[in-house]
Amino acid sequence: MAPKIGIIMGSASDIPVVEKGTPVLEELGIEFEVAIASAHRTPADVENYAKGARKRGIKALVAVAGLSAALPGVVAAATTLPVIGVPVKGGAMDGLDALLSIAQMPPGVPAASVGLNGAKNACLLAARIVAATDDELTAKLEAYAEKEASKVRESRKKLENLPAAPADAY
Repeated sequence: MAPKIGIIMGSASDIPVVEKGTPVLEELGIEFEVAIASAHRTPADVENYAKGARKRGIKALVAVAGLSAALPGVVAAATTLPVIGVPVKGGAMDGLDALLSIAQMPPGVPAASVGLNGAKNACLLAARIVAATDDELTAKLEAYAEKEASKVRESRKKLENLPAAPADAY
């Protein structure tokens, strides 16, 4: 089956961030692909990747970048697919520069942004975009959300040494 989500990162140093998001795609059974291309060092590769993504069946792109974080914007400029930027912590501003670079895209070149190192949320958002036209995936996302809610409810048992709110408070 062809990948529906494309994940592109600026360098191999971003692999640990990407690996925080890909397990959720695997759990949901969504095919994805991963690429490395730099907005500054291999800009033609970035443009070619973004321009060809739709032909390969990609429905949403996740772009992971730190420092100046130009990658999500360059990707968004080369395609009409939804692009979700993941700013990476690091550098002199500890990722704030990356976050602002993605969040402050100029009018006409939209890119969504998640929080610092937020690859899991980026992958979940990409999954929700794909699910807009896929009822089976929508059901999987609903089951995933319920599983996550159950974890929170179960964690209330850890309040054993604290004055916990009564069960009917929820």
